[in-house]
Amino acid sequence: MQVSLEGKVALVTGGSKGIGKAMAAEMVASGASVMISSRKQEGLDAAAAEIGGDIATFAGNAGDPDVAAACVDATIERFGQLDVLVNNAATNPYYGPTLDVDGPRFDKTFQVNLHGPLLWAHAAYERALRDRPGVIINIASVGGLRVEGGLGVYNLTKAALIHLTRQLAHELGPNRVVGIAPGLVDTDFAAVLVENFGDRLAAEMPLGRLGRPEDIAHLAVFLASDRASWITGETYVIDGGAGVRGG
Repeated sequence: MQVSLEGKVALVTGGSKGIGKAMAAEMVASGASVMISSRKQEGLDAAAAEIGGDIATFAGNAGDPDVAAACVDATIERFGQLDVLVNNAATNPYYGPTLDVDGPRFDKTFQVNLHGPLLWAHAAYERALRDRPGVIINIASVGGLRVEGGLGVYNLTKAALIHLTRQLAHELGPNRVVGIAPGLVDTDFAAVLVENFGDRLAAEMPLGRLGRPEDIAHLAVFLASDRASWITGETYVIDGGAGVRGG
């Protein structure tokens, strides 16, 4: 089965490294034109140079409503349309007991991880997807479906994002809204977890390894493509079998 994004335009937030960069690269390789966004222009420039192809950049904070609107406008101005929005940008400024989180870090986590995707979805829908239905992909986490120590606040945002995916699928049809819930993927974002727990977790997984950004990218391209045209409202776990391991 060939999966093509030929003729489509995608916008990937948090697209300068890790899973975001891998998704952007795979989408370009599959025929799409891609806008990547993140906070730092130098990181975007480096990612764009590495990826090559029909790619553009836009620097800004994913939790800022003005940035979301401006980036969507810039995407349409550059490429003429927008077909796929990937809400990938996330933050995790707090690790510890949920009851002990301070207000500023709680608010920042929800602003970027939950309010941000809503802002970007709103901007994309109002400027592009209302009249030309497309796809919104929300990158959640297996933490949104499970409980674990230390990551309670982060996981709350991801649980809410999974429900937001269902809600927007209900409200925005015939646009498709889908989610991906990765397990532990070897990226800079997850470096502390990988360094401290990665080997043990990999050894316990049926597939025997942590995730790679490309694993998530392949699923994202399929969900963005017309091959997934009857899929909406669902969030797909991709975790190397961690959820079914014994113990």
